[in-house]
Amino acid sequence: MKNIALIAALALLSGACGKKQETEEVKKFCLDESFKSRIALYTAELQDVTEGIHLTGSVEPNPDKVVSYVPLVSGVVTSTFFSLGDRVSKGQVLAEMRSTELSGMSASLASLDSRIQAARSNLASVQSMFDDGLASRKELAEAVSELEVLKAEKARTEKDMSLYSGNSEKGVFQIKAPATGIITEKNVNPGEQVSAGGTPLFTISDLNNLWVMVNIYASNVNNIRQGMDVSITTLSYPDDTFRGNISQISPVFDEEARVLRGRVILPNGDYKLKPGMLVDVTAWKRTGRQAVGIPASAIVFSDNEYYVLVYKDDCHIEARKITIEARNDTMVFVSEGLQAGERIISQNQLLIFESL
Repeated sequence: MKNIALIAALALLSGACGKKQETEEVKKFCLDESFKSRIALYTAELQDVTEGIHLTGSVEPNPDKVVSYVPLVSGVVTSTFFSLGDRVSKGQVLAEMRSTELSGMSASLASLDSRIQAARSNLASVQSMFDDGLASRKELAEAVSELEVLKAEKARTEKDMSLYSGNSEKGVFQIKAPATGIITEKNVNPGEQVSAGGTPLFTISDLNNLWVMVNIYASNVNNIRQGMDVSITTLSYPDDTFRGNISQISPVFDEEARVLRGRVILPNGDYKLKPGMLVDVTAWKRTGRQAVGIPASAIVFSDNEYYVLVYKDDCHIEARKITIEARNDTMVFVSEGLQAGERIISQNQLLIFESL
């Protein structure tokens, strides 16, 4: 019996020692160098509590930077030198067309050149006669006036030719880009007949800066203000967030969509955003309160509780329960459990949490 009691006592002692040793091993958990390189640290700080309000919107070009070219003369397009989506520069020749108006202008210029040459000869003759006393001052003035009238008429015709970009050598009107930008609409092909003042042949848009038109529904009108910061995401670029602010809100509802339209101007130097894209918009409403803010990605959710891993050094890491006051898409605002200035692990924290 004594042997049995001794064996039992040793077993209990061994189990207790094992548990104590296991507890000590947990307390001595330390980050090794290889794993430490895979984590990120974030210093908690007091921040203004902001609430995210979800809205929708669409990308549109700035209408002040959109130019549609309407033909000034009628004719037949002989060549085009651009395609939809091409980037063009102001003054670049985009198409050529033949027109009877060009033929008329060319003939008029040729006739005016002949008449001007004759008027110059006549003026020289009258001037000589006037010098010899054989012509009156009135006759000289009439000869001078005739030449000046013909010169003025030629200048007007040449100006018209320049306005229409007429090329008398090739016998065509050259259609030149009125602005620098991207061809966003094309309605012309070689062989087509066009009419003066008809359908625009093409549209050029400057896409370096775009408008995001935000839909503000009646339920959100009281919460959305001009100047609010916004975050914009798209299905095309799920990992990219475009940031801006609401620069203007329309004072009247859109009759078709029954929403107010807010405008956000975004730079688009990389041309990622395209007119017509649908976007998700988060407007950030400031509450006037402050709380400790940390990235939402740093939170660990376990057993219906929220935790963060507070880092002091590689061998002192604490899994601490927190109380969340508010949150948005990117940040969490903590009311209890964390102080400003404490550092937390914000990347790969779940693996460490399981080890602890």
